[in-house]
Amino acid sequence: MNLKLHANMKSDPLFLKLECTPVVLFILLTLFTSADANGQDTSGQVFKAGAATSVITPNLGSTMNGNMKAIVIKQIHDETYARALVLDDGKTKLAMVVTDLCMVSKEVCDEAKQGAQRITGIPVENIMISATHTHSSGTACAVFGSEPEEAYLKFLIVRIRDAVIRANNNLAPARIGWGVGSEPTQVHNRRWKLKPGVTSLNPFGQSETVKMNPGRNPDITEPAGPIDPGLPIISIQTPEGRPVALFANYSLHYVGGTGSGELSADYYGYFAERMKHLLDAENKQPAFVAMMSNGTSGDINNVVVKGPRGPEYGAYGKMQQVANVVAAEAYKVYQNIQYQNWISLSSLQRELNLGVRLPEKSDIVRANGILARLNGSERNTQEESYAHETIMLSKYPKTVPVILQVFRLGDLAITAAPCEIFVEIGLEIKEKSPFKPSFMVSLANGYNGYLPTREHHKLGGYETWRARSSYLEVNASTKITQNIFEMLAKLKSEQAK
Repeated sequence: MNLKLHANMKSDPLFLKLECTPVVLFILLTLFTSADANGQDTSGQVFKAGAATSVITPNLGSTMNGNMKAIVIKQIHDETYARALVLDDGKTKLAMVVTDLCMVSKEVCDEAKQGAQRITGIPVENIMISATHTHSSGTACAVFGSEPEEAYLKFLIVRIRDAVIRANNNLAPARIGWGVGSEPTQVHNRRWKLKPGVTSLNPFGQSETVKMNPGRNPDITEPAGPIDPGLPIISIQTPEGRPVALFANYSLHYVGGTGSGELSADYYGYFAERMKHLLDAENKQPAFVAMMSNGTSGDINNVVVKGPRGPEYGAYGKMQQVANVVAAEAYKVYQNIQYQNWISLSSLQRELNLGVRLPEKSDIVRANGILARLNGSERNTQEESYAHETIMLSKYPKTVPVILQVFRLGDLAITAAPCEIFVEIGLEIKEKSPFKPSFMVSLANGYNGYLPTREHHKLGGYETWRARSSYLEVNASTKITQNIFEMLAKLKSEQAK
């Protein structure tokens, strides 16, 4: 917006004095004009943001996701939430929801998005719903022995929807900034190569050359893949500098170490609470919301296999320690964030149909034989669990829909897929994305199991074992990565126009 002066001002003595003072005029012009990083005029445009939470804690007596068999919830250690952030550049709104769930089905996500769209007008393709992957959450997706209860799914749909609506209701002028930290001490590749000539049998009776979570095994040599220590954070503040929300991303599977049958948000919940304290944002209105999304952690955990064991922790001790370390790094990054008063937003969504690794007839015959020997007893071995998974997977269609999303926030990109994504995939996207920084959110907009690379499929290991937790075609990672790069390129091209 150009500085406009009323004609009568030219006879004003103050104006005449300012007119002959170029420095003062420059200051006035700066106050009345604004430009973004590309030199485009952004004056008059208002960036808004809003955040909110909804409790999604299930009833006692319901089942817990994250185990090889159903676990009954006996106690609530800490409440679980859907944490939502809505951004608005005046033309486009984006909503990001992080749920304290092990995984969440596409059906739940779709219905929650549709409900939120009806109230807020935010298009469903502009809403991203992800799960943290805590292994001590309510059951929101059928896998292994955990089957969701219809009543809890209906409750989840409403509460996730409400988180988006409440965040949208809280929209107010804001400023945004981001930064990327590094915390390598809490992430370890959990897949280990075995010594030449040493193999491990999988539940299907086949030999493999890698082992997940091998413990202090003398037959292991080195990790089968890298790690990603990156810790990107997006910070939202009021124009005056009061914290509104913080969205973080870290490639750590989960931590665990709960009490028996106790529900918990894991380190993700502790991180959110720790950030409130570090930013002096407790008991504010509207409430400050911090959230930690799961990065590409399909083959990453917090277990040290070689080297010093470290201290022993009681229940919840390890997840608190991890949260404190990661929050400290996030706080360090936070101190140096440069904020922008306005950025443009955009998004793209694609739905791919990917093949399912269906069991052969011989696999089904073998599985039925294993289950018949149980004679009604509980499944206790991996062989028995995967025999059950073989029967359940045999009922799947030949192809399934997979939702991919890319959100652009100024020069930052967030990509998302509904899988437990291997770290190699996330590292490649960070390296080759035309947007810097970029990062990937796992377990977003549904659940389609693990996403190993083709190379890891050849090695085998738990993450590749055919089940409802790992069933996409061997080429799935290649197709997903290719489509995400195409989407990133399209958003970059549109941004340049």
